[in-house]
Formats: sequence, C-alpha cells, structure tokens
Amino acid sequence: MSTPRISYVAYDDMDPRMQAEMDRSAREGTPRPETNAIRAHVPAAFWAFAEPWETMFRNGVVDHAVKELCRVYISRTVTCEFCGNQRSVKGSQQGLQEGQYDDLLNFESSDRFDDRQKAALAYAQAIAWNEDDRDGLWDRLHAHFSEDELVELGCVIALTFGQQSWIRLLDVDHHQYMAGTSASMAPGFEDAEALAASKAKEDYWAAGAPGATR
Repeated sequence: MSTPRISYVAYDDMDPRMQAEMDRSAREGTPRPETNAIRAHVPAAFWAFAEPWETMFRNGVVDHAVKELCRVYISRTVTCEFCGNQRSVKGSQQGLQEGQYDDLLNFESSDRFDDRQKAALAYAQAIAWNEDDRDGLWDRLHAHFSEDELVELGCVIALTFGQQSWIRLLDVDHHQYMAGTSASMAPGFEDAEALAASKAKEDYWAAGAPGATR
C-alpha cells in the first residue's frame, strides 16, 4: 500500500465540526476520509473544499448524476486513482450504472449516455483539455442546460479537475484512514485486499498510466 506524501492529521487533533465532516466521509464517502485528513493540516483549505462540495456537488441545481459522471470523467482523464475508484451513492440512486463509468473516455461514441449527459461530459473534456470549436460547444451546452446550471456544473468540474490533479500526486489510497467501511467504493475495491487484487488485474482502468499504483 502506498505511503502518502503529506501526513494524515490525527482525528483527535481536529475540532468537533471537522470531526463531524470526517465521520460523514467515513460513513458516506465521495470523498472518503484520506484526502480530507490531508486538507485538515489547514482548516481553511479543508472547508474551502468541503463546503462548496456539499452545496454544489452533493446538492445544487444540476442533477447529481450528471455531476458524478463529470467527476469520474476527470478522474479517468487525469488518472486520479483515489477519486476514480469511488462511486457516489446518490448517483447510483439516480440510476447510474457501473458500465457507464467504463465508457467515460469514449462517451461520444457510447450508447450508454443521453444527449444531455454527453454535453456535460464534453464540457468536462473542454475544461480539462480545451476546445477549438467554442461556438459548437456552447451551442450544445445551451441546448441542454440553463445558465445557472452551466455555472454550477463548470465550477464543480473545475474544482474536481484542480483537486484531482493534486490528489494523484499525494499517493494516498483507500482504507488507510478511518478504515473499516466500504462507503462509496467502486465494485471490487470494498476493502484493502479487494483493492489490491483489482489493481493487479491486467484490465485495471489505470494500468500503464504514469504513476499508477499496482
């Protein structure tokens, strides 16, 4: 199991409000406790992520399932294994299927997504990698989303892209902090042994990517 490049803050060193958010992470996941325990070195950084994540990702004006697809698209495109091996329980409750996650990097040609979902994923792709056809992108987005929705979705994608680009460098992994729960873990990653076995498979989604842990 990998060793984090920045230490985890001990639970007992956190104030009660921060501990309550850590308890929520262990109970519900997305994110799970490890990354929060690193952000806890700087309480302002901890809450600068936790509060907008609560109001815009878990709640907000855009249907959560669309935001969850964009979150995991970013995970796959920047190879953030920690984030890519999590699944939003709320997303599953809204009808997301595991097979959709497998098709994220080829979403345009996949029949697993509707036109609205594909437009949102094109937005995520453009935020991560830019887009030459700006007019075409925005025509497509405005056909499916209101301006309020586009602001929220863009902010969620941007927050995800920045955080995951950082998290992939931290070498954190699941089941290292407040272990003993499978909350929000993808199938096959429910505990430390299952996680290690899944990462060892030849068809592991991050296999061969620079810095991927095996």
